[in-house]
Amino acid sequence: MEKSKLLLDVNEKPSIPKWIILSIQHVFAMFGATILVPILVNASAGETVLTIPVALVASGIGTLIYILCTKGKSPVYLGSSFAFITPLAAAFLKGGISGAMTGVMVVGIIYIIFSIIIKLIGKGWIDKLLPPIIIGPMIMIIGLGLAPSAISQIGIVSEAAIEWRAIVVAVVSFLVTGLVAVRGKGFLKIIPFLVGIVSGYIVAVILGLVDFKPVIEAAFFSMPNFMLPFLNYAPSFSAILTIAPIALVTMAEHIGDHTALSSIIGKDLLKDPGLEKTLLGDGIATFVAGLLGGPPNTTYGENTSVVGMTKIASIWVIGLAAIIAIILGFLGKFTALVSTIPNPVLGGISILLYGFISVNGLKVLIENQIDFRKTKNIIVASSMLVLGLGGATISLTSGDLSITISGMSLAAIVGILMNLLLPEEKEE
Repeated sequence: MEKSKLLLDVNEKPSIPKWIILSIQHVFAMFGATILVPILVNASAGETVLTIPVALVASGIGTLIYILCTKGKSPVYLGSSFAFITPLAAAFLKGGISGAMTGVMVVGIIYIIFSIIIKLIGKGWIDKLLPPIIIGPMIMIIGLGLAPSAISQIGIVSEAAIEWRAIVVAVVSFLVTGLVAVRGKGFLKIIPFLVGIVSGYIVAVILGLVDFKPVIEAAFFSMPNFMLPFLNYAPSFSAILTIAPIALVTMAEHIGDHTALSSIIGKDLLKDPGLEKTLLGDGIATFVAGLLGGPPNTTYGENTSVVGMTKIASIWVIGLAAIIAIILGFLGKFTALVSTIPNPVLGGISILLYGFISVNGLKVLIENQIDFRKTKNIIVASSMLVLGLGGATISLTSGDLSITISGMSLAAIVGILMNLLLPEEKEE
């Protein structure tokens, strides 16, 4: 693999001033996406499921766990996963915080089990289980399924009276994010969502949509509201099938991000440290996140972009960025300030964010040249999209045991089974 010219290789340690600056830059790249996940899960569920401080702490601890599991050979930062926004909200509505967090821990266990299987028999079977015809529609469902949430946050639903200030804030957030994504240079191009949030927030403050009372009342340092099993709740397996199947999609995302990063740093990370170790680190990190009451972790495309743009692949920088994220989770004033971001700001950002996710699914199909002249491909993709976006739900009840499979989870299971069971078409 041809190695690109890196300013700092994986194991190189920069000077202390440069180390701190580079690590803060890395945190900024991850920050916007990491804090959005708990905000959007809560908006989708209509109640508090996740908190920003816990998400930040879980992100930092998860990254340190990943570094240990990969023996410092892979410069990857782990953050909150967008793929689980709707499943987490659905799991919470079905089984409360116990159902949601137990589901997150089970996702981590699935990663760990898959890493063991890969170590024993290799990874060729993953391509058969999760081909592009499954991954593409699943990613599209994730983005499109969240679309109503963005519209609701802006307040332009049919039954609501339109608030002009909310529209202005949403439009500014939307346009600035899009402009920076298209025309931004250097580091700015990597953090369009963070720039959009800051711009929209400033306009919201000017228009009087921000209440700073929570910031004034918050302590400078505060303990994150960790949700611990057996202490705050009893684990419940009632919502496992609402969350668990999404792990298959994020595993494919994991492989894709590591492949892209490998090409940048000139080292095949899927061979050294190996997919079994990177997936193990991701799995333990996600399990610990659920143990603390946080969202599942995932490898970040933003991380790959930062390394590619800065040519800084130092694991020392990633590690310090993780420690900074943990510290931010304990700064009460800071997290209270983040919590004052108005819904219209998030709505404007989310139009692009959810659109980006959806189009990435389409991109998977195009880049892998999926042939939709084949009826089998049409049946698999169309069935998944209709089941995933149509609100399909199957409930199985036996005595006190009740299992519900719905939305994306149902689409993933049906898609995988249909792709494996339907015969290939004969060439005419």
